[in-house]
Amino acid sequence: MTGQHIGYIRVSSADQNTDRQLDNIELDRTFTDKTSGKNTDRPALTELLRYAREGDIVIVHSIDRLARNLDDLRHLVNDLTSRG
Repeated sequence: MTGQHIGYIRVSSADQNTDRQLDNIELDRTFTDKTSGKNTDRPALTELLRYAREGDIVIVHSIDRLARNLDDLRHLVNDLTSRG
């Protein structure tokens, strides 16, 4: 089963530019948050997690764009991998 390539972009403030994070990467869908990483309310990440299906690949510019800390990263990775 071939899934989609899903991008997640996060910048810390609304005036920061999101263009460079996944520039030149072919994606089927992109989810973007403009909020501090320490903020637990990341609506686009929540939407991505609801959207992702078995076989999809989630692509981020760097780990710190996805997770707030190691525990958060473990939780996200475990959730996604348990769903395939």
